[in-house]
Amino acid sequence: MIVVTYHDDLKEVQADAPLSELLGEAQSCAPFDRLAWWQNLAETCDILPLIAVTRSGDQRAVLGLMRRQRSILALANWYAFRVRPLFTKGADEAALLTALAADLAGQAPHIELSPLPNENGETDLVEASFRKAGWAVFREQSDVNHVLPVSGRSFAEYLASRPGQLRTTLKRKGGKVAVELFDHFDADAWAAYETVYAQSWKPEEGSPPFLRRFAEEEGSAGRLRMAIARHEGEPVAAQFWTVEGGTAFIHKLAHTEASKPLSPGTTLSATLFERVIDRDRVTLVDFGTGNDGYKRDWMEVVRPRYRLTMFRPAWPQNWLPMTKIALRRLAAGAKHG
Repeated sequence: MIVVTYHDDLKEVQADAPLSELLGEAQSCAPFDRLAWWQNLAETCDILPLIAVTRSGDQRAVLGLMRRQRSILALANWYAFRVRPLFTKGADEAALLTALAADLAGQAPHIELSPLPNENGETDLVEASFRKAGWAVFREQSDVNHVLPVSGRSFAEYLASRPGQLRTTLKRKGGKVAVELFDHFDADAWAAYETVYAQSWKPEEGSPPFLRRFAEEEGSAGRLRMAIARHEGEPVAAQFWTVEGGTAFIHKLAHTEASKPLSPGTTLSATLFERVIDRDRVTLVDFGTGNDGYKRDWMEVVRPRYRLTMFRPAWPQNWLPMTKIALRRLAAGAKHG
């Protein structure tokens, strides 16, 4: 028998041994798949979590969700590289997820999940499961994800393949800033990061308490890789990465506007790429979402990220938004057809 339950108290999730193990540090290979990530979101970002769990014997499927008025969204924010359903090893993924999709009809008439990956068929599975459970599903690409498969290269071999302009910049300006590298949380380094960010081209930080708590947790676990560049003693650039499960995740980077002629961000990136490739021996570097031009200088593969928008077709309030999406798609098809 398949049973579906919902939890807004994350301590209830911890009490389920198979589920707690699935969402724990030992099983996760990315921060976005850990219960600690969801707890941080709930406690620092004013989010109402809804952890949906499907159980069948020892099998578990879990989908991190949150409520927003009458809708349900993925439990994520601007810091999440991706969202996806998680399963215990050997679970009947399609059966568990279809049962969850059917039960969610009693929770909300509208569900939106993004950014979903599809490298392992995650988006395909979610779409098929919700369709089978009677939902009207609309799929669209919502973003891109730039990554670097290291493919056994050393940092020197990798750097030799970068664009000539990037290599020239490193050669000419690499010595103009002093670099500090941290693999633990350092309060002074974090203060330097916040100073740099405030003077950068970046928009206002979404949730400083979330980011600092995440950095502290990753530092305690030995996964933090942080670098600060200084010029004449003053911080001018900062980057915040983590390393886990053979992947280096690039979470935050910034440089002050005044330091742009020094190219301190390029120097910091090279320092961290060398660290994670030659010392941490990662197999993949993940630059998160967004199609910023500078990412193409460092990355080699672009992967799509998807949004699935699901409606209960019998719900009258859904008819207008469903019609709008369908008409927009028809117009786009006519334009390109």
